[in-house]
Amino acid sequence: MIIALASPKPAASVADGLARVERLVRDAADQGARIVCFPEAYLPGLRGQDFEVARWDLPTQERVAETVAGMARSHAIAIILSLERITPEGSQIASVVIDNGGYVLGWQSKNQLDPSEDRFYIPGRTRRVFDIDGLRFGIATCHEGWRYPETVRWAAVRGAAVVFHPQHAGSNRHRSIPAEWGGAGGAYYEKAMQCRSRENTIYFASVNYALHAPEAATSLIAPTGECQAWLPYGEEGVLVQPIDVSLATGLLARRYAPDRYEDEQGQIGELAE
Repeated sequence: MIIALASPKPAASVADGLARVERLVRDAADQGARIVCFPEAYLPGLRGQDFEVARWDLPTQERVAETVAGMARSHAIAIILSLERITPEGSQIASVVIDNGGYVLGWQSKNQLDPSEDRFYIPGRTRRVFDIDGLRFGIATCHEGWRYPETVRWAAVRGAAVVFHPQHAGSNRHRSIPAEWGGAGGAYYEKAMQCRSRENTIYFASVNYALHAPEAATSLIAPTGECQAWLPYGEEGVLVQPIDVSLATGLLARRYAPDRYEDEQGQIGELAE
């Protein structure tokens, strides 16, 4: 199985964002990828950051989803696109999963919001795993994968070989590039990627924007916890990598024993459910 992680610059408009998505989808498909994932809330853009967010409403959302489904069908590649999803209760950050025939398999919402996001978004309430071409995977979005490792384990204990991690980490103002991947003096995000992979024995596929000052690279972490590959910091592009699903045994996730987490009243935590 070959997967791809697409790292575009922030979209100047919906049309600009769709053009970047189209180009990176085509590049991924041309390199043999079966599925490609984009960063967090790529359209219209993650609110509260240091770049402009395009105008967004329900008709625009529906048009974007339909257009991207056409890209999936045209290039015969599955797409995970994180969007702002408008619901009757409010806007969510959510990833739409589209198969290579252009059929929408479903959505995965961001259920653990960063405190700074509370004024813009509402959390989702459910989680699920997806199956495409024999690959089972889950999705954990940004803050979830950094600070709520149970969101990754939830998918791993249900057989996910990969957890895709659409994220935004860094700034788009002053140019600043980390000296090395996973460096001791850098942000903790890349170290957290390694933890999510190693503690579950699965692949962890984290995809960031191509920011001027990124705090984490778009990276693929192998089930051993080693960084298999990453994109150069701040450069727009697509990371295309083969994965060996047989190595994603989920061994450590499968050893999770919820019956050992009872409280004094005999209640088991929600993670086990």
